Amino acid sequence: MDRKEKSHLFDNPRNVKALIYGVFVLCGIVLLLDIVIHRHVEHSVESWFGFYAFYGFVCCFFLVIAATWMRKLVMRKEDYYDD
Repeated sequence: MDRKEKSHLFDNPRNVKALIYGVFVLCGIVLLLDIVIHRHVEHSVESWFGFYAFYGFVCCFFLVIAATWMRKLVMRKEDYYDD
């Protein structure tokens, strides 16, 4: 019997592209709201335009690099559980 596979939302590349554009638009809106929203800052650098966007990007970048290094450190051989 040939069963027809169920189609999921992100199987269509057009939906994936729309989601990515939506995330970019949302990030742009939040960045522009940085002009309007008043923040109570602890340090002077926090008052810079786009500081939190830049800070978040840099931290995410370093987390990915650290995870890559940690993978090499804790990775086991393929047959680790086969005794």
